[in-house]
Amino acid sequence: MEETKSQSISKLMVWNAYKKVKANKGSAGIDNVSIEEFDSDLKSNLYKLWNRLASGSYFRPSVKEVRIPKPQGGERKLGIPTVADRIAQMVVKEHLEAIVEPIFDKSSYGYRPKKSAHEAVESCKLNCHENYWVIDLDIKGFFDNINHELMQKAVSKHTQERWVLMYVIRWLKAGIATREGLLSRDKGTPQGGVISPLLANLYLHYAFDKWLRIYHPTVSFERYADDIVIHCKTKTQAENLLRLVKERLAACSLEVHPSKTKIVYCKRVGRTENYNTVSFDFLGFTFKPRRTQSREGKIFTGFNPGVSSKAVQRMNGEVKRMQSKLNTMHTVENVAEILNPKIRGWLNYYGEFRLSDLQRIWELLNFRLIIWVRKKYKRVNRSNKQAADWLRRIHKQNPNLFAHWKFVTP
Repeated sequence: MEETKSQSISKLMVWNAYKKVKANKGSAGIDNVSIEEFDSDLKSNLYKLWNRLASGSYFRPSVKEVRIPKPQGGERKLGIPTVADRIAQMVVKEHLEAIVEPIFDKSSYGYRPKKSAHEAVESCKLNCHENYWVIDLDIKGFFDNINHELMQKAVSKHTQERWVLMYVIRWLKAGIATREGLLSRDKGTPQGGVISPLLANLYLHYAFDKWLRIYHPTVSFERYADDIVIHCKTKTQAENLLRLVKERLAACSLEVHPSKTKIVYCKRVGRTENYNTVSFDFLGFTFKPRRTQSREGKIFTGFNPGVSSKAVQRMNGEVKRMQSKLNTMHTVENVAEILNPKIRGWLNYYGEFRLSDLQRIWELLNFRLIIWVRKKYKRVNRSNKQAADWLRRIHKQNPNLFAHWKFVTP
């Protein structure tokens, strides 16, 4: 039957895509169908999806817009596709990724197989040691401003599969269901889509990565999706290169954010330039002059990454939002079951660089535990001191109950 279809999409491609979408979990889209509901009639749902994809009759439903508050104010808009649409996108993404992944630059780290944010931060750290200046580049509303014509041109450069080109365009142009109603789109791709990160990487590969390699081959950089750091030897080089980057991105329908983009001096021992801006954030870490100890025990000023204050604020906000759920827990062991996965996740990510900087969040967590103890045992723990004493007794009995107690005891 598959051979009679107009598009070369097999049932196995759809099945493999479904397994990846299911493993990634995620919420329901505009049709309010969850993964569990989709699974209740899995065979039929997958067959219908394959039939439409393979015949060329699949049209993407509108994307549900979800607005996520940013710690520093404002909102981040995410587009949540339906479960079926996530599977369809995964089919195309897996096919296209196998073609374009080999051409991507080694300094592009975001949403790529066998690449990680930690690798990007480590590379940035080494390049800051070797170069004096940084361009901390922010692209204004990148995902909202991707030019559809240029995007289609980039995709068609690497595949002539009609079904890939057809479905990419349909996804780019699908409407967005917002609070204000259904909005049509003539540019951009919604954050939250399965294929969006791959399309973003392909777009910036030509808009930025390849351009920089051709015209400024000695310049080092790190790019994680649209988060970009460029390294320069001198201030003059940084100023001139920033002007050229603005021109290049403008030619690709993109705008450098005027207030968020900045030139930074990587001040460390032996560097005496007088310049006010000496720090920047990258992937949840702040790079700035820090007291550093060498392997030989010598203390000096380095320029290194550590967890950013924004990341600490975000983590504390997550714990605050969890407080009401924690208050329903009957035992401290129940609380540990809720908190420990979060704590381990933060430890594994932010603890990679300057683990000691996480002490602030561990202390905040202990304070939240004190609040829980006071609310749960009002009669015997009427003050913070009494609650802290109670937690210390628990710590003595079970020092590994909470993952962060290894670093900061109650």
